[in-house]
Amino acid sequence: MSHLATMYYLVPVTVTKAGSAYNPTSDAVAFAFMPQATQVPGNSDWVTGSWDTNTSSLLYPYNAKCLVGPSGTTTLGIGTYYVYVRVTDSPEIPVLLAGILQIS
Repeated sequence: MSHLATMYYLVPVTVTKAGSAYNPTSDAVAFAFMPQATQVPGNSDWVTGSWDTNTSSLLYPYNAKCLVGPSGTTTLGIGTYYVYVRVTDSPEIPVLLAGILQIS
């Protein structure tokens, strides 16, 4: 992704609760973009994300998303970032490594 662009970083999501499909869109979602693989997100690293519903996908009916770029939720410098997603539910709060983002 160019450092000049503002684009959504999407993470496809499927959730089950007690063995049944679950809609996570009422849960808070946050993203952390970490510059090193060994660095874990701290409290100040999280930025607010949002949800999209993808009715055309049976495997991943939801997308967690974060607007990245100069006019987005977060602006990243040139480099490689390890992307984490946190979904706040009750009682679970999963934190997942969601991918790697290259900013050029």
